[in-house]
Amino acid sequence: MRDLVVAGGGPVGLAVALHAARAGLDVVVREPRTGPVDKACGEGLMPGAVAELALLDVHPEGHPLSGIRYVDGSGAGAAAEAVFTAGPGRGVRRTTLHSALSDALARAGVPVQPEPVRAVRDGIDHVLVDGEPARFLVAADGLHSPVRRLLGLEVPVRGRRRFGLRCHVRQEPWTPFVEVHWAAGAEAYVTPVAEDLVGVAVLTDSGEAFDEVLTQFPLLRERLVGERTKVMGAGPLRQRARRRVAGRTLLVGDAGGYVDALTGEGIALGLAHARAAVACVAADDPQRFEALAGRLSRRHEMLTHALLHATAHRVVRRRLVPAAARAPWLFSAAVNQLARPIEVPA
Repeated sequence: MRDLVVAGGGPVGLAVALHAARAGLDVVVREPRTGPVDKACGEGLMPGAVAELALLDVHPEGHPLSGIRYVDGSGAGAAAEAVFTAGPGRGVRRTTLHSALSDALARAGVPVQPEPVRAVRDGIDHVLVDGEPARFLVAADGLHSPVRRLLGLEVPVRGRRRFGLRCHVRQEPWTPFVEVHWAAGAEAYVTPVAEDLVGVAVLTDSGEAFDEVLTQFPLLRERLVGERTKVMGAGPLRQRARRRVAGRTLLVGDAGGYVDALTGEGIALGLAHARAAVACVAADDPQRFEALAGRLSRRHEMLTHALLHATAHRVVRRRLVPAAARAPWLFSAAVNQLARPIEVPA
């Protein structure tokens, strides 16, 4: 009987498998997609995410990120910058990140089976995954987690439905910062990911296409002069789970619930969850993960909820960047609260 089955071969699932292999656990990854897996995301790794990857000896190529820069999307000129105090972040193509983690997994000798998890049934001292026993199952299968649905842990979400769209533009980055351009109905995130490539992601609660959303950002449209790749989409972003632990199954990363991409800490938080989940599995104490994941997520979720609620009002959105520019110390403190490495209790 295996120690652990990991459902999902994205960055968080691969990190779970790497931590498990380092802990001496017999682990397998179940992922139906083959090759480097892409996803519509901002692709900016906060310093905390870079530190988590370094613990796994994974160092993906990318572009150094100095901090976060808020920009008035209307072109009025207001801007605010916050430099990362915990060291640089890194802009990394999602496919590059996936390849780096996959290479590390191959070096560790962890098998990847190209099939999804279709059935889960809990036992007394094991879990049956498609009829095969394992001591534990970790579901790291993303925003719309099939395992979360299989276990009846999905919670309907009401209210705003936010969506993300992303493409790449072939041109030299004009800034070492992640730029967040604010407009009345959307945000645009510009992330340098290579010396000749920038990623552009937009978040909106409208059903508009990428080019329609981009009309809200005249300054950014002028900046984007290179050839553009196809647009990918994701959403709705807000997801909820009844709980993160069900018997001997742990929901890790976005599978356990997601608030919004507004603050850009998703990968760092998911990687910290991966490390915590394996510690709980190794200690044969899955229930501890419920409280531990809640503690790890609390700071991120509180700040994201607060900013999301405040910026639902157009007056606040219009005044946000000028306010950040007038109080740079406060803006820097908020950014670095989210950017610093996440401490995972032993």
